[in-house]
Amino acid sequence: MKERILYWIPRILTILALLFMLLFSFDAFEGNESFLRKLGGFFMHNIPVIILGIILAIAWFRELEGGILILAAAITACFLFKSFTTNKGSLIIFIPFMVTGVLFMVHHMLYRKKSE
Repeated sequence: MKERILYWIPRILTILALLFMLLFSFDAFEGNESFLRKLGGFFMHNIPVIILGIILAIAWFRELEGGILILAAAITACFLFKSFTTNKGSLIIFIPFMVTGVLFMVHHMLYRKKSE
């Protein structure tokens, strides 16, 4: 039972965090530009979501590698957006990814080693 919960929590949290990031990209449809420019802006806003979605797909089947990638991506984004110094509000986006990266690695270390 505990294994199933620890299996699903990082996956569900990552999907929810990706959907939360996706919500911010809908502001690309405001303004007076053409629909194609708005669509281009929407795509540009969603590049991090796409990258993290690919990392989630990796983590789904290879938990240790995916957990490391998610954690590395979140920490890198924190440094790029200066989350630790001036832009502390952006941590609300990156902390869930840090937590899920660690949870993927913890599940791998606790349960995958026993079955090998």
